[in-house]
Amino acid sequence: GWSSFPALFTSLLAMLCSNFFFLPPYGTLSIANPVNWVALVAFLVTAITAGQLSARAKQRAEEAEAGKREIERLYAELRDAFERASHAEALRQSETLKITLVDAVTHDLRTPLASIKASITTLLDEIKSRGDERPTLDAESRVEMMEVIDEETDRLNRFIDGLIELARIEAGDLQLRRSWGTADEIISNALTRALPLTKDRKVEVEIEPELPVARVDERAVSEVIYTLIENASKYSPPGSPIHNTANRADNGKLIMGVEDSGSGIDPELRERVFDKFFRATRDGDVSTHQPSGNGMGLAIAKGIVEAHNGRIWIESGKENRGTRVLFTLPIGDQD
Repeated sequence: GWSSFPALFTSLLAMLCSNFFFLPPYGTLSIANPVNWVALVAFLVTAITAGQLSARAKQRAEEAEAGKREIERLYAELRDAFERASHAEALRQSETLKITLVDAVTHDLRTPLASIKASITTLLDEIKSRGDERPTLDAESRVEMMEVIDEETDRLNRFIDGLIELARIEAGDLQLRRSWGTADEIISNALTRALPLTKDRKVEVEIEPELPVARVDERAVSEVIYTLIENASKYSPPGSPIHNTANRADNGKLIMGVEDSGSGIDPELRERVFDKFFRATRDGDVSTHQPSGNGMGLAIAKGIVEAHNGRIWIESGKENRGTRVLFTLPIGDQD
């Protein structure tokens, strides 16, 4: 299409300039040595391939964004249907919307698969063309495509793991492996996992001294903390601090939280951000930043906290700036 025309034009121009300036006789478009034809053709093919890959990547990004907007629209229609219609009518409409929603969600599966397929196909074509002694890709291009395969595979795995976890939570089948754990161990495990996200930030940890141990699923609660840190890194300015806290609540429970310095979440959206596939920036938040994600993290976090008979909620940060997400856990054998 027209999106790849500039890449094709630039590749052709680069080839001509290479011939004009670097291949004898210099200053002309003639080629004296036939061997130079092979180098020139290889240069052109590599440039065209890189341009086409760039155009494909842009197209896939646009398709992914369109799929996200479609999911938002479908969920908005589902909520409106339940608000306007009677219970029976809402159930009938929801069945239709569920089917359509499944089709939209599968776009989040197709997008990484399309990237993997395009990259591996190009690599296979390059291997098959070696017999012609005319390589189409240099080492750097091959590494980039293998990195695409690796990243998109991880993305696909995270999406599927999230769907499985949500299904277990909604079915009431979330199995907790409770053991005695301390707040500092739980936070430390989450921060260790989040190091790639927070390497350029100041991470502050404030834990009340002599907190009692809690009988919880440490892995699951660390997943909650990690999710909150991940969201804080996405929705706050680069380099801004992230604050982690753990204290004893007035009701005798353990209260933990993560606070950022971002633009915050409107009060009317603070309950809805725990809905699956919902993101505040998709639903009227003042922020224009559109970070990546599938909107399942906070829904899973809420399910884990409630499985511990706790509660999770959102407040404004210090001086009404940023976002503070807090959740409670039972101390000891409390239910």
